[in-house]
Amino acid sequence: DVALVAAHMKRTMNNMVTRILARAAEAQRGEGETAQREFPVRWIDAYFPFTSPSWEMEVLFRGEWLEICGCGVMKQSILDDAGMRGRIGWAFGFGLERLAMLLFGIPDIRLFWSTDPRFAAQFAPGQISPFRPFSRHPPCPKDVSFWLPDGPFHENDLMDLVRDAAGDLVEDVCLVDSFTHPKTGRASRCYRINYCSMDRNVTNTEINEIQDRVRERLVNQFGVTLR
Repeated sequence: DVALVAAHMKRTMNNMVTRILARAAEAQRGEGETAQREFPVRWIDAYFPFTSPSWEMEVLFRGEWLEICGCGVMKQSILDDAGMRGRIGWAFGFGLERLAMLLFGIPDIRLFWSTDPRFAAQFAPGQISPFRPFSRHPPCPKDVSFWLPDGPFHENDLMDLVRDAAGDLVEDVCLVDSFTHPKTGRASRCYRINYCSMDRNVTNTEINEIQDRVRERLVNQFGVTLR
């Protein structure tokens, strides 16, 4: 039963996401380009407190793998407590801001909380139009390199750690280098964290303090070895 429910969930999610991303691809299509029509999906094993088994759904969109949502088969104890013994079902959670970012080509989730009228004025009900960037304060990029731990390491956990440590000052986090030592076989990663405020210039001293906290938490929480 669990396998059948999981298959039904994945098929439904595939159909829904394909319809959404097809509209996003059409809206972002440049002149002379062909809009993307196929959207490969991969399912990453995950943990959520209310579902088991659980997955994170990632979709290949415009050449990048994007995390779309978390989902899974609902735990039987939850259904039983709700008076639905003998029933089985699945659940999912979409980030509405992330979907809007895909549909309109919005590069930074923090723009949704901005009071700058140049942002809100670009959109009209019932219409999908590409976001037009406007000038902002300059970013302050910082790199962090480390050897991966012996146990599992999930990039999404790194993203969560950075955003928890730096809050709204994080614009994005991206992998800039990957290396495996030819003798020891140890794997190394280098990530670039772009710090940027929506309403002011940040100082190098301020960002260095945050970067130090990020590095310390990487060691304590994930067991990495800094380089």
